[in-house]
Amino acid sequence: MRWRGWLGLCCLCGLQPCHAAAPELPDLARAGARVSLDQVRRVGAVEHAADGVAQQRYAFQPAAHPSIVMTPAGDAWDWSGEGELHVRVQNAMPWAVTLDIEIDGAGSQRLQARVGVPAGPAQTLVVPLRATSPREQGMQVGPPMPFGLRGRSILLATTVQGTLDRHHVRAIRLGIPGPQAVQTLLFGKLSTTAGEAMLHEAYAGIVDRYGQSTRGRWPEKIDSDAALRAAVMAAPEAAKPAGVDAHGGRLDGQKLRKTGWFHAQRQAGRWQLVTPEGHPFFSLGVNAVSVGDQRTRVEGREFMFTGLPPDRGAWAAFHGRGDNRRPGQAASSGIGHDHGRWFDFHAANLYRIDGAGWLSAWRTRTLDRLQAWGFNTIGNWSDPALGQAHRLPYTRSINIAGDYANVSSGYDYWGRMPDPFDPRFVAATEVAVAKASADVCDDPWLLGYFADNELAWAGIGPQGRWGLALGTLAGEAASPAKQGFIAMLRKQYATPQALAAAWGIPLDSWKALDATGYVAPVPSEAHPAIARDYSAWLSHYADAYFRIVAATIRRHDPHHLFLGGRFAVYTPEVVAACAQYCDVVSFNAYADLPQHHIDMARMQALDKPVLISEFHFGSNDRGPFGAGVVPVGNEAQRGEAYAKYLAAAAANPQVVGVHWFEYTDQPVTGRLLDGENSHIGLVGITDIPFGGFVRAVRQANEQAQPSGGR
Repeated sequence: MRWRGWLGLCCLCGLQPCHAAAPELPDLARAGARVSLDQVRRVGAVEHAADGVAQQRYAFQPAAHPSIVMTPAGDAWDWSGEGELHVRVQNAMPWAVTLDIEIDGAGSQRLQARVGVPAGPAQTLVVPLRATSPREQGMQVGPPMPFGLRGRSILLATTVQGTLDRHHVRAIRLGIPGPQAVQTLLFGKLSTTAGEAMLHEAYAGIVDRYGQSTRGRWPEKIDSDAALRAAVMAAPEAAKPAGVDAHGGRLDGQKLRKTGWFHAQRQAGRWQLVTPEGHPFFSLGVNAVSVGDQRTRVEGREFMFTGLPPDRGAWAAFHGRGDNRRPGQAASSGIGHDHGRWFDFHAANLYRIDGAGWLSAWRTRTLDRLQAWGFNTIGNWSDPALGQAHRLPYTRSINIAGDYANVSSGYDYWGRMPDPFDPRFVAATEVAVAKASADVCDDPWLLGYFADNELAWAGIGPQGRWGLALGTLAGEAASPAKQGFIAMLRKQYATPQALAAAWGIPLDSWKALDATGYVAPVPSEAHPAIARDYSAWLSHYADAYFRIVAATIRRHDPHHLFLGGRFAVYTPEVVAACAQYCDVVSFNAYADLPQHHIDMARMQALDKPVLISEFHFGSNDRGPFGAGVVPVGNEAQRGEAYAKYLAAAAANPQVVGVHWFEYTDQPVTGRLLDGENSHIGLVGITDIPFGGFVRAVRQANEQAQPSGGR
């Protein structure tokens, strides 16, 4: 079997033999009839890189999409035996340049990939010849590119979209999207290889025995058990905060109503949470302060891990099996390796630190840290034992699960919307609230209850506001929500002809609305009644949901706050309904500033307090590959962004607290639930705090509530 590649000496990757049937592709280092230039110029003579490989400069001109197009000598290339396209590329600019790669097949078939080509030495750009993404590998964000492999720099297109019949490949296109100035890249020969060796190598050995990424270095990274223990055992930075009552209320603030429970009170134009003792309390919380959320799948991708402990002896406790397949849930759609054996690196590291008593030691250490860092609340999805320690107030989550009807809004990230018009939903709410409140309804340390999380109250796109109304009418005839909406329309319009005229649609009978998949009209200026009717339905739907949940909570627990539903997507109608029945309206507000996600003017008009139940800032310079929902450039900028966000929240008279998501970094290879793998934690998967960020957080917390006051 012969070898081929650069200068005919070896495969382009330099690592594997290539089969004799591989097609001959253009060499961009040499002019050829099969290469055409669109708003691109060849510059100068052929050059040779440090490794001797021939390359040619190409200047991409300012245009919509300047590109180099390569076509076969005949009708098409036959790539039926090929798995990857390899391209020699070097960026001549002092900054990263975005490069689009398009591979055209028969008809409208096309594979598309986009990569950032870094400045510096030449890269081997590798494009898998099929649709793929990090989600297929079980994680939401792939490893950093390029990566080094046996002396070469490999730049893999980790995300490829589209379809391609490899028997009929008609063109390869290399382009830069909309450059504002001339961008110069150097290209050499193109080739294809059988198999997907580089796709495999990109993910091979990316996690060490501690669950850390092997593809980088950072100050908190450790390489021994001794270093792990030393870093974790460092003393907390400060003692418990002074100037506060037993539950964290400010003693230097104005004395408010004392009820023996947490409550919300408006005083002098500002909303406040109030402790059981009657003192102002600005809730500074952290979500997911727990062990178990950092489990990651290992079955089927063992090649990604180096030094994985065996599933026997003391390590057996940190291995397990599970199934996270969730049909109809967009969050887990396309996530590979979603069932089978998992490993808990976080818990295993805690065992390395503290031995058999690791869980108790972690709880004590974590509470010490949170208080030292200026936090005063245990947020959602946290270890219940932390709240039961009665050192910090805590929240409780009500997950209303059950076999009841549901409705699609078109978003459905965590699943379809519960149908509050189904009697089974009422029963499920009763069970969920009874379970959540059973052991805490008489506990003054409980701040309050959240109901569900990030429900799909709206759809996506320009008509997303009406997604729940459109989805309701698209449901089956037996849908309680659909029948409720139809009943509302029949009451308003009396005849189908009246509705048809108002909506500008053909409608011969009410029965026509019963059709599964009924396509209702989208609102338009020509027919304003559509928007009015949809708005009325959204209000009715949200009113039913929050009324049922609020009444059930207050029946089981009349003492504690109903903290709302943790809105991610929402509409004005839904927020208004929530404000009517909840004590506090909560938002998972991922933005640079709270007011860029939350309509604060509307909350002021509704005269309701706001709790920011989730926010974060992430970067990709501390291990996990993702940078979260709101990325910043580096670790130092995380602290700056935190301080700016918190200051804006504390200055707003509607906001009564903010809760960070989350305590611990997510696994490099993705959490079980949905493959999230971002650096968004206060501590790493080793339980080592991120020193610079934590110092910035502590300072910001003190400034938001200095010495227990503001």
